[in-house]
Amino acid sequence: MSDDAQAAAKAHRQLRRFSRYGFDARVQVSVFREGRTTTCWGRTSELGEEGIGATLCAELQMGEVVSLEFPIPIAPHVMKVRAAVRYSEGLHCGFEFLVVTGEQKLMLHQICVMLANAS
Repeated sequence: MSDDAQAAAKAHRQLRRFSRYGFDARVQVSVFREGRTTTCWGRTSELGEEGIGATLCAELQMGEVVSLEFPIPIAPHVMKVRAAVRYSEGLHCGFEFLVVTGEQKLMLHQICVMLANAS
């Protein structure tokens, strides 16, 4: 990564309202394009209360809205949420959760506390 790209990434991290924590899980991403839904897989790299980072097997475009599904360590053991692609660098993407229920917010907070205590 170039010095400019590293500086931009650092500045972006400082603007986040919530911390991100290392989180490795398989993720399924579905995106509606050209009249059909396309699904791809990947691995998450980090999780925060308002978003997630992942490396995928296909490229996404910044601004696309997707459906994410990934396992979580508390019941119901799966998170299904809509998200927007906030950055895309090759196969690595950062997603911001869009419509999150109160229950999902609570679960995300609990998971982040667990991940923070584990590190």
